[in-house]
Amino acid sequence: MRCVVYHGVGGPEVVAIEERPDPVPGRFEVAIEPAYAGVNPADVLQREGKHPVPAGTPKDVPGLEVGGRVVACGEGVTAFAEGDRAFGLVSGGGLAGRVIAHERELFAVPDALDDQAAAAAPEAFLTAFDAICLQAGLGSGDTLLVNGASGGVGTAAVQIAVHLGARVVANVRSEELRPRVAELGATALQADEAFAHVQEEGGADVVLELVGAPHMAGNVASLARGGRIIVVGAKPGDEATIVLRDLMSRRGRLMGTTLRTRPLEEKARLVQEFGRRIVPAMAAGKVRPIVDRAFPLDEAVAALDYVRAPGKFGKVLLDLADRGG
Repeated sequence: MRCVVYHGVGGPEVVAIEERPDPVPGRFEVAIEPAYAGVNPADVLQREGKHPVPAGTPKDVPGLEVGGRVVACGEGVTAFAEGDRAFGLVSGGGLAGRVIAHERELFAVPDALDDQAAAAAPEAFLTAFDAICLQAGLGSGDTLLVNGASGGVGTAAVQIAVHLGARVVANVRSEELRPRVAELGATALQADEAFAHVQEEGGADVVLELVGAPHMAGNVASLARGGRIIVVGAKPGDEATIVLRDLMSRRGRLMGTTLRTRPLEEKARLVQEFGRRIVPAMAAGKVRPIVDRAFPLDEAVAALDYVRAPGKFGKVLLDLADRGG
């Protein structure tokens, strides 16, 4: 297989495309050959030595998700067979022509999703669903504020919330992208306008923070009584100052979360709950993964630079069609 490899820690100079032997699935694992691979900011942080790799995970091949066709199954696998399409989470090794995943961290790809959508869905939609629904408890009739709503997780969160009957206010820095986010069902505004609009409407029940420290004061000021702020994205070293009594007076909660380092059982429960509540909406075309751009595998360095750049609408992918035999 061909795959992205990091030779040590650093910048673009440590990135290479190499041929590696095809990995073999363990007892409860499957081998998947994806047509595309999702690129995430965490892949860049891993390259820079700022995102620890869990034990037992390939340390030099990045990638946190997979979507494609099953080509081999371990002897204990019962949920999938060769030829099935599957997508889900991996702890590493996702930017490759063959990816190993545990069957309990996967679910079947709906026929409505093509290969690009299958690759773009797992990390973005599972992160958004876990954060706003399972942790922050978003429900029908609630108001959700999404800061950084035009990226992969942001567009997923907007669609999930709208599907569940919530009102969504989207903070979108790019004026050009605001109409596209609005088409997903959100009120899309720039930061100051978004905070003001939420406050006029009585406050946000949930705030999804995908940018980091710059928004924290506005987030607290925009909370409804009993509101929850959940931080999913921030720059390394980000620090924020908030007025604690403002948080207290709103009986607010401030939470942070990541997916990669969670135990198998936790991720398996998340995947199964997502499969029950959101995958049927994908199958019906009510929510859809959005792809900003797909780079050829040989342009992985450019893709990793691009995933950090502002102004994206949806996910960044690598096209693995030339992955070889």
